[in-house]
Amino acid sequence: MPIKKIKRGYRKTRYILYKETLIDYKEHFWAFLGSFFGIGIIAYMQSKTFMHNDVVFLIGSFGASSVLVYGIIQSPFSQPRNLIGGHLISSIVGVTVAKFVPDILWLTAPLAVSISIVLMQITKTLHPPGGATALIAIIGSPKIKALGYWYVLYPVLVGALILFVVALIFNNITKNRHYPNHKKRFKIKN
Repeated sequence: MPIKKIKRGYRKTRYILYKETLIDYKEHFWAFLGSFFGIGIIAYMQSKTFMHNDVVFLIGSFGASSVLVYGIIQSPFSQPRNLIGGHLISSIVGVTVAKFVPDILWLTAPLAVSISIVLMQITKTLHPPGGATALIAIIGSPKIKALGYWYVLYPVLVGALILFVVALIFNNITKNRHYPNHKKRFKIKN
């Protein structure tokens, strides 16, 4: 692979990340509002569905997803396929590892995260918070572990869909923000 193509891909990625993190108070406002409502809806559902001290619906990886889908909306990692697919694949892997591999933390934790990464790469759904989603299935509270494969649907799928719908609304309110990104994905050819 020519070094020139790698450098060009790196420059494009740097530009997107840099452009979206410039001091632009309008961008900050919409990122704040989108993440506030996205996480707020999930937290509201948590408070109405489960006990306040038994956090099941509001998983930590949704906070990281919010950074991507509201703060760096043009990133390939922020796109709907990655957001939803990455969380789903990772949650399935996490639950499967938790069910079928002996409860040895030093084995199950890295196995769940590593398999999730590879499967997200293969399916082109790489979403960094997905690694945390897989890990939560391993190290989560007894309530999360008791959910088994329901963890994939509720909280993971429902939460990812909430973040997605809110991103569609708040990331498209102004003419300067467009989500999802319909432009070609960055590809580094061999």
